[in-house]
Amino acid sequence: MISRAERTAFGEWWWTVDRLLLSALFGLMLAGIVLSLAASPAVAHRIGLDTFHFVNRQVLFLVPAAIVLIATSFLSPYWIRRLAFVAFLGALVLVVATLFVGAEIKGARRWLNFAGIGLQPSEFLKPAFVVLAAWLFAESAKRPEMPANLLAMLLLGATVTPLILQPDVGQTSLIIAVWAALFFMAGMRWLWVFGLAGVGAAGIAAAYFTFPHVRRRIDKFMEPGTSDTFQVDVAIDAFQQGGWFGKGPGEGTVKRIIPDSHTDFIFAVAAEEFGAVLCLVIIALFAFVVLRSLNHALKDEDPFCRFAVAGLAMLFGLQSCINLMVNLHLIPPKGMTLPFVSYGGSSLIALAFGMGMLIALTRRRPRAETLAELSHYQASRA
Repeated sequence: MISRAERTAFGEWWWTVDRLLLSALFGLMLAGIVLSLAASPAVAHRIGLDTFHFVNRQVLFLVPAAIVLIATSFLSPYWIRRLAFVAFLGALVLVVATLFVGAEIKGARRWLNFAGIGLQPSEFLKPAFVVLAAWLFAESAKRPEMPANLLAMLLLGATVTPLILQPDVGQTSLIIAVWAALFFMAGMRWLWVFGLAGVGAAGIAAAYFTFPHVRRRIDKFMEPGTSDTFQVDVAIDAFQQGGWFGKGPGEGTVKRIIPDSHTDFIFAVAAEEFGAVLCLVIIALFAFVVLRSLNHALKDEDPFCRFAVAGLAMLFGLQSCINLMVNLHLIPPKGMTLPFVSYGGSSLIALAFGMGMLIALTRRRPRAETLAELSHYQASRA
């Protein structure tokens, strides 16, 4: 047992970190391993790989992900800002690099290959962008003379431009939604609200007429009888077949049919084999992480921590909702993973990085320490 009197870095971390929030995140990681065992062997067998290829890689990626999450959670808000800035620059350079040397998959260039390991830089760009945007909006509240809102708009433009060129409409939409929510929290005028809503509608229309894959997905969603909706139909059938308690581990059939059953449609596998009860537990874990984080943001006196925690929580929650709604055929397919549950090394480590920053920013800090850090930050800006 760790004593409260212990003054080591780990002791201070243990007594200031939100252990319930941390437990919920590790609970989602554990659910990811269990569902990977259920969904991925059939996919691996179908494409000629070792039966537990994806399971082994998921566990392998969990090790650095856990290290990243814990290590990042030790940092102070002062260092979180700097880490996010460095991560943003590095990820942005790599995202731009995908346009020239990235592997083309289904008409899009989103991946880089390093020694046989695939990397999706946009996954790391998202949490770093949110923290930087939060810092700029916090600055606009503390220093009205600083053109922080204009800089935040330029930051958004620099971030989404290479994503649109890949193209990656899903990640672009997610980033814009979180940015707009932070702008609203920072005191956006209603004129801006309606203006951004109009720009968003125009952007969706432009994506529909510009990118064929976006048009196909929307057409499939709006008129399911006129095109191939095989994956979605099978996923919906999985929910119906699973009932409350599922068919039992290994008894499902959806994983043998859907190509993306271990990534985009892993929630359908959970529904068929383990039933609606497990699905509700997973949803409850996601809701707990988001609501508890937003509660921390509501109580925080530091504008930067308040905006950053809220932004990271919304990023996490919106991505979860998008994946769940795709599985339930509530929105067109987006190709977005279910955080910590779907298979994917880039997604797993990037999510751990984002949640590590969130955990760090939600740690209990004495008021004197918070004021001292703010004074130090202001002095460094002078």
